[in-house]
Amino acid sequence: MAVQVTVLPSPRCLFDDPVQIRVTGLLPQQAVTLRACLLDEAGELFQAHAHYRAGSSGELDLTCCPALGGSYSGVEPMGLLWSLRSKTPYKRLAKRNVLTPFCVDLEVYEGHGDVNLLLGKCTHERFFLGEGVKRISVREGRLKATLFLPPGPGPFPGLIDLYGSGGGLVEYRASLLASRGFVTLALAYMAFEDLPAMPEILELDYFQEAVDFLQKQQQVKDAGIGVLGLSKGADLALSIATFLPGIKAAVSISGSGFNSFIPLRGDGFTIPAHPYDLGRVKISEESGLVDFSDILDDHRDPATWSSRIPMEKSLAKFLFLSGLDDRNWKSDLYCRDAVQRLHQCGHTVEFCSYSGAGHLLEPPYLPLCQSSIHKVLGMFVQWGGQWKEHARAQEDAWHRIQAFFWKHL
Repeated sequence: MAVQVTVLPSPRCLFDDPVQIRVTGLLPQQAVTLRACLLDEAGELFQAHAHYRAGSSGELDLTCCPALGGSYSGVEPMGLLWSLRSKTPYKRLAKRNVLTPFCVDLEVYEGHGDVNLLLGKCTHERFFLGEGVKRISVREGRLKATLFLPPGPGPFPGLIDLYGSGGGLVEYRASLLASRGFVTLALAYMAFEDLPAMPEILELDYFQEAVDFLQKQQQVKDAGIGVLGLSKGADLALSIATFLPGIKAAVSISGSGFNSFIPLRGDGFTIPAHPYDLGRVKISEESGLVDFSDILDDHRDPATWSSRIPMEKSLAKFLFLSGLDDRNWKSDLYCRDAVQRLHQCGHTVEFCSYSGAGHLLEPPYLPLCQSSIHKVLGMFVQWGGQWKEHARAQEDAWHRIQAFFWKHL
């Protein structure tokens, strides 16, 4: 019987779907190595491998068979995906073109050595755009965005999706959320087309344009808009939920309750950037990696409070997510401070911090990136995280985010 590698229920699925990887046709108790290979859009090769032993029937099922070593160990059905890493240091696996899938070659080799006989393989396609989801480029007024519409007339909950200070127009999380039933607007606000890499100031009016645009879409429910953001995008999400009408729910991922790094100007007011000192940057002599975790002034010092976002005035519901191994900045400490402030004002807040999780909490099965280049700063920065714990956190956070928005929108 020929050795076969199969992916169930289908070799094609959305990127956030868990799958069952099986190998059949092996000898009873045969020692084998499974390898996953993914070539990203820049031509960078990401790989993972794990050693296994077939069962008495010559079958291998990753949902119940433990890995004996390699990139991970233990029963990890999706381990070959979340443990992918590049041989080139400090590379981050991210999807730029959501119209195409990531293709993962899954191979099974004889034995547990470095170079062995290839026994079988298959290609597994993981998509970021569900069937029937529309992707629409938006250049209306000042807006630089992409709109994703689920199939059908709706109405669907509407979301604005913001990434961090690396800038650009990041679409892969928004496209997955649209594939799960949310009209999602991925919004750029810096370092994209004619938007400056490091703006001197951000205008709240720009985000109001995004809210107005989303509310005008026929497929969007009129019950209110949700907003989610990562890092700098997280405090912008809180500001949008605080100052702009019609926002019902906001999710902060690795964020803070103060305005970070760039002043935010609204109608008749400006929130200054939280004070910081780049002289407190630490650079590792060994790796050259930059650690920003101590550059911010103490957020408990009243001298910094003019940069606080007055979230207690908001009518929105809030969800805060953070990793306890965030090496970029003290997001868990900052999230706890924001949650405490909201609790003191009688707000009900959802909060989850994850042991072993780093700064970049992404959709599930995207592999951990512990450090990479910051596109705006041009420096290699630390993000933190431990492989297995971070993977668990991403799965849980993804379920929480969707449940939170379904509940409140």
